[in-house]
Amino acid sequence: MNNTDSLPLRVESLVKRFGQITAVDGMSLDVRPGECLGLLGPNGAGKSTLIRSIIGRTIPDSGTTEIFGALANSAEARKHLGWVPQEIALYPRLTCSENLQAIGRYQGLAAAELDNAVSRCLEWATLTERANELSMKLSGGMKRRLNMAAGLIHQPKLVLMDEPTVGVDPQSRNHIFDMIEKLRSEGMSLIYTTHYMEEAERLCDRIAIVDHGKLIAQGTNKELVRASFGTENQVLMHLAGAADRVADWVGRRGGEMNDGTARFSVAHPAEIAPLLEDSAKAGIEVTDLSLRKPNLESVFLNLTGRELRD
Repeated sequence: MNNTDSLPLRVESLVKRFGQITAVDGMSLDVRPGECLGLLGPNGAGKSTLIRSIIGRTIPDSGTTEIFGALANSAEARKHLGWVPQEIALYPRLTCSENLQAIGRYQGLAAAELDNAVSRCLEWATLTERANELSMKLSGGMKRRLNMAAGLIHQPKLVLMDEPTVGVDPQSRNHIFDMIEKLRSEGMSLIYTTHYMEEAERLCDRIAIVDHGKLIAQGTNKELVRASFGTENQVLMHLAGAADRVADWVGRRGGEMNDGTARFSVAHPAEIAPLLEDSAKAGIEVTDLSLRKPNLESVFLNLTGRELRD
């Protein structure tokens, strides 16, 4: 029952338990046409179970996952979904071309349609000149690009990319960014998981943050920052003096101490000057000062209390 006017992805009230553990606890989210949705969460947050539900590998206890209106574990959904796993899913003793041909056949392609798909994917991945080279002999970045091409051989309308840049050098990462941005320019809908905040900020239209099996925030980067911090910036100060005297001054000025660093929230950088004047009057020396504008990493730490890689 596929409806091409349906959303590329709709997850409704998804619940998945493993014994006494609730891995996904009533999660709902969607992907809009032509959108790149970033999916972020610390280890153990439920992200992997959600991903397996989307690709049809996990059957939920309740709730639904639909791809263009079709249930995620159906043949209709698989036809429209591409998956680029974090692991390299290639045959090492087959050439680039042979890998794509084999995976294309698994997707039901044949004859001229398959040949055209292989040529198109090799060109997209900038591997045409390596078409006859064994995949085991490719560099790490080239394997990643071929891995991505394999997930798109059947021209899906929605692609889930699970940390496609993990373990690659900066030059290869930029090459992969170019590949993804080309897909976006063609109107592809994407789900993108990453451990790199700068990737989510650069590539994703909206970001969904999951923790403890729940969707705890979603929105554009600016919306998430505004919801967590408003228009405030952080002033970080290192101060010289007796610890109790410094802490007392910081508290009176509305700041807080964290690992020996004084933190103040200000709406505008001009508010730094009164802080400096007041510290001088109190006889407290400022040995270092920095102004930090909140970003996606600040939001993530504020919401989860953990680093992304925890």
